[in-house]
Amino acid sequence: MREQVVQIAQTDDGGRDLFLCHAWDDRQGAALELNNLLTDLDVSVWFSEMDVPLGTSLIRKIDKGLAGSRAGIVLVTPALFTSLNNEGIAAQELSALLATDRVIPIVHGTTFDELRRVSPLLAARSGLDTANYSSLEEVATKIADTVLLD
Repeated sequence: MREQVVQIAQTDDGGRDLFLCHAWDDRQGAALELNNLLTDLDVSVWFSEMDVPLGTSLIRKIDKGLAGSRAGIVLVTPALFTSLNNEGIAAQELSALLATDRVIPIVHGTTFDELRRVSPLLAARSGLDTANYSSLEEVATKIADTVLLD
């Protein structure tokens, strides 16, 4: 196991099309689904569940992931609001992403009006509301079309 962790750490340069910012509670649900849909569309995604090997520094890996990604998407859910209010890791990721012009909010299970109450800066960015699409797959396709054109 240790050899595998070392090999991953040595071969992964961290470069990705997208950094996926999400709440911890969404990691096995909507965030994982969005990650899988995007990777199936040939978008390279930095996703903590896949990119932070056991025994490594979460914060340092996130920092490298942010630096090595061309853009960021923020999966905005009720769980993310809780994480932001508690000043969780997602709040730090969001702060770093907001300092760039490379962030796309994806509202899922909530609204842009709710987002505006929690993060006016993120809500001011052009993004997508999953309620306006028939599936998360359709949203992923829209994101992939945007990212892969750049």
